[in-house]
Amino acid sequence: MKHLKAINKYFWKYRVRLSIGILFIITSNYFGVLSPQVTGYIIDFVQRKLNLPGYQPKTSEPRYDWLVQRFIRNMENAEISVSDVVAICGITILVLALLRGFFMFLMRQTIIVMSRHIEYDQKNEVFDHYQQLDTAFLKTNSTGDLMSRIAEDVSRVRMFTGPAIMYLINLVALISLSVFYMYKRDAMLTFYVLSPLPLLAFTIYYVNTIIHRKSEKLQASLAAVTTNAQESYSGIRVIKSFVQEKAMLGFFDNNSEAYKQNAINLAKIEALYFPSMTLLIGLSTLMTIMIGGIYYINGHPSIGIDTIVEFVIYINMLTFPVSAIGWVASMIQRASASQKRLNEFLDTTPAIQNAAGTTKNDITGDVIFDHVDFTYPHTGIRALKDFNLHVKPGQKIAIVGRTGSGKSTVAQLLLRMYDVTDGEIRIDEKRIRDWDMYDLRKQVSYVPQDVFLFSDTVENNIRFGYPSASRLQVEEAAKFASIHQEILHFSKQYETMIGERGVTLSGGQKQRISIARALVKDPRLIIFDDCLSAVDARTEKQITGHLDVYLKNKTAIFITHRIFSLFHFDKIVVMDDGRIVEVGTHAELLNQKGYYMDIYNRQQQQDLEVEKE
Repeated sequence: MKHLKAINKYFWKYRVRLSIGILFIITSNYFGVLSPQVTGYIIDFVQRKLNLPGYQPKTSEPRYDWLVQRFIRNMENAEISVSDVVAICGITILVLALLRGFFMFLMRQTIIVMSRHIEYDQKNEVFDHYQQLDTAFLKTNSTGDLMSRIAEDVSRVRMFTGPAIMYLINLVALISLSVFYMYKRDAMLTFYVLSPLPLLAFTIYYVNTIIHRKSEKLQASLAAVTTNAQESYSGIRVIKSFVQEKAMLGFFDNNSEAYKQNAINLAKIEALYFPSMTLLIGLSTLMTIMIGGIYYINGHPSIGIDTIVEFVIYINMLTFPVSAIGWVASMIQRASASQKRLNEFLDTTPAIQNAAGTTKNDITGDVIFDHVDFTYPHTGIRALKDFNLHVKPGQKIAIVGRTGSGKSTVAQLLLRMYDVTDGEIRIDEKRIRDWDMYDLRKQVSYVPQDVFLFSDTVENNIRFGYPSASRLQVEEAAKFASIHQEILHFSKQYETMIGERGVTLSGGQKQRISIARALVKDPRLIIFDDCLSAVDARTEKQITGHLDVYLKNKTAIFITHRIFSLFHFDKIVVMDDGRIVEVGTHAELLNQKGYYMDIYNRQQQQDLEVEKE
């Protein structure tokens, strides 16, 4: 239960709706507990008026509710027949049932609707927090697990904030009112009838601990199934190309089997739990009839058939609420287990945050890496070692190196996806930590190596980072990225829907749309991370030619394993094993006849082989 304290803020937010809902619950049950009293009165009235055999006059008047007592006075003072009194009492019981039903309707309209509002707020809170979490966290937690927590776990918490709360309050209200009026009617009989309750309480406490433990296992296994399915759907083309359908089905079958076993184990506990509740309630009914019957036979002055009937009706009214104790307890335990899983992420503080006193300024494009060291926190790999680089405003810099040399890490650090382990990064003479993180990212465009497109139109994918961009600006960006003419041949041109992750497009088309997305922002600083790997040589020349025009007066960093000999770079930085091994212009590096020249010669040889083919 301690984990559910996290949602108290939502109860406070919707305190008016919750309070009104509680009032409706109490009112509904109040009208409900009056029916047994009216029933008891009419039985006693008929016995008394018709002088039925075995009837014993009461030595004292039953202590009914004031509303029932007022009704009885009106019936006693009225000059009407026994059949008319029975008819009026029947109508009264019907009216009480209708009033109870009406307030039950209002009860659901307030409590259940409140739970839907809480579910909406909580999903937004979780989703917003997911977006605040740093890259290291997202790399170490599976997408399937994240999806399971925001979907399944939030839904289980909603069952607590809605049905569980409603039935719990209903249970407390009905039991309190019933026991109160039963006690007023006959204290000794009430004691006997409710004697199984301590056993009931112990059973609930014992079984709930088991349910909580099994619920945690169930949710964890569900997350594993979701992760397995999500990865399989995303990588279906790889699975098919390697003919691994059977193997993936085997993995999914194992995860499903674990989930099934955990679900069955929980269902077995609940299958034993609920009948036990019903058994204890049945015992209370039997004890009412047996003990009440013994008192009546022995001529107890305050217990008659009407008393026994009233108590039996009270017990039957308590049947569903008391039997629902197990159901409510199960929902609470499941919600507690789910909220615990949610809290694990919600209580995680992002490693990358805005520091106090960060400011917003316009970027000019002056970037300095000052003795930067960086080690990835989730792998321990040291990606950069004493990295020093100064990019002046308006310069075009290429960072070249083999795979794993640390090139992409430079882009990650510039976007402040990670903080440096040692050293310092300054932009416009100000530490990167002192920049407002979101304002910085708005002013920097980034074309990632791993292109991600959304299931939306081509136009909306291009204007993703700049939602207010006009169609003309979108088309201009597409022209600079050499994708405009191809878009015009799509079925609906810029309104063409792109499949999930751009599955309907070729690799080169996806990369060029990603480039257009970066260009439409018209940034002062732009980073290209190996973004032309999927385009042919002719298209590469077109794009570099367009970029040469577009990037005038802009600072640009090209991270690549290829050498763009036709593009003029102010400086080319050659990296190997996280260090800068060579720096210079294209001509200077060729004259050095070092690592850069080896890369260039290999590339030229590969290009010649491609042309021959």
